[in-house]
Amino acid sequence: MKEVVAIIQMKKMEETKNALDTVGFPAFTAYKAQGRGKQRGLEIVYPSDLEELREGSVKFLPKRMISVVVEDEFVPAVVAVITRVNRTGNIGDGRIFVSPIEESVRIRTGERGSEAVS
Repeated sequence: MKEVVAIIQMKKMEETKNALDTVGFPAFTAYKAQGRGKQRGLEIVYPSDLEELREGSVKFLPKRMISVVVEDEFVPAVVAVITRVNRTGNIGDGRIFVSPIEESVRIRTGERGSEAVS
């Protein structure tokens, strides 16, 4: 099993949710997040922002972070769907990380492994 974590733009959340559901991955966890990338949290620099930068403050942009746990063979499909929906070609489209999951347990039933994920 793998966990696919994607950090995406807030405005792409609904479309991402619908796309994952359409291809058979309706279950995932979503979090509100804040972050910044190479652009340091600035999409457009206005004169008022320059003063803030001089003062050393850090700006963050609102994002959504989603986590989907799937069997290894489904990782390429999940990554492809998230990428297709969220790629605009502009700075701030997001990131996807894939990590191994050692164990999974459904608390209600005690099921383990892939049975606990589906």
